[in-house]
Amino acid sequence: MNLLATPRGRTTLFAALYFSEGAPVGFVWWALPALLRADGVEVGVITGMTSMLVLPWGLKFLWAPFVDVLRGRRWGLRSWIVSMQIGMGVALIPLAMTPIKSQLSLATTLLVIHAFLAATQDAAVDALCISQVPERERGRINGWMQVGYLGGRAVCGGLAPTMRAGRGLRGVMVATSVWVGATSVLLLFSRGNEQSAAASGPAARWERYRPLVIRAAKNPVTWLGLGFALIAGCGFEAVGAVAGPLLIDAGLESRHVGLFFVVFALPGALAGGRLADRFGHRGAVTWLVIGMAVVVGAIAVLLTMKLVTLAVLVVLMGALYVMIGAFTAASYALFMDLTEKDLGATQFSAFMGATNLCEAWSAKATGGLHGQYRYGPAFGIMAAVSLVSLPLLRLLKARAGRATAISENPPPL
Repeated sequence: MNLLATPRGRTTLFAALYFSEGAPVGFVWWALPALLRADGVEVGVITGMTSMLVLPWGLKFLWAPFVDVLRGRRWGLRSWIVSMQIGMGVALIPLAMTPIKSQLSLATTLLVIHAFLAATQDAAVDALCISQVPERERGRINGWMQVGYLGGRAVCGGLAPTMRAGRGLRGVMVATSVWVGATSVLLLFSRGNEQSAAASGPAARWERYRPLVIRAAKNPVTWLGLGFALIAGCGFEAVGAVAGPLLIDAGLESRHVGLFFVVFALPGALAGGRLADRFGHRGAVTWLVIGMAVVVGAIAVLLTMKLVTLAVLVVLMGALYVMIGAFTAASYALFMDLTEKDLGATQFSAFMGATNLCEAWSAKATGGLHGQYRYGPAFGIMAAVSLVSLPLLRLLKARAGRATAISENPPPL
């Protein structure tokens, strides 16, 4: 059996790998802050810890080139993924035996190590996907990867708070560690077209890859993609940054707020990925940017005119999150199309870093605009800014089946 040889096998493999990323994130970013706050830990301490855990994900592009360069005859992308996943599991196990509240510094150190390993594993998984998944399948695969990732976050993030007492919480941590390690078994049944690297040593391999990095840096398509990633999502990121407070202010119970992303974004990711593969990644992304701007604009107008009710807001927000899920799958497929196969970790991590920066500056700008103009005008301004990304999309040409400088002798998996 070779999971990389069939569409269904590839879907199973990458969804499972992304589930193994999402499960620990669900515990660390969703459940753990709530548990610590329930135990009386100050909000400033909690946010200080979580901000440190985000850093490896935002900075992974700095070391992602090592994933591309440090490959040899016996060490490829699968080796990177397996080693990182084993490390992720090992880093989590001590937490099951650590009283987190009284040993917060130790727990934070272990979680930062886990986040670094997880971010590196993510870069290797994306590089494997870029090198092994045909362009015509990338939308659907990215949809299923989002299902795996968000499903893992929802399962572990939702389960942990219900098992907070002693052995229950330890059980969640141990089960998460085991699952992360267990998904590595799937890679034993996932063999692509492995070939030996032409260069044997790290220095020689770097000389082999350096021209590719320079070429990508000089390619206008790289910068157009980065510009698009920095701008396109600012409209929906503006709403997402304050979605919880907005819905609660409108009368929704706080326990239902967290369901929005999972309930609406997951089917959106699956549908959006399939539609993107069918009608083209760039075309799907274009219409989704327009659609999200229209919905965010409608929310802005209704809020400004004070005509919005909870029912109307739930419908509009639900539609927006469906499109967010679809946009995530379609835009990630587009970024994979723009990435050189032999720079899968480096170049794609740069695109992902730009999307993270979009989230950061959008949230900051929305906070400032809300303080001056309130929700409605703030959303309207950010929706209009997101449309600035459309000219960049027009300049991006489909690049299916591009040849690379080393296409005849690709690095091993």
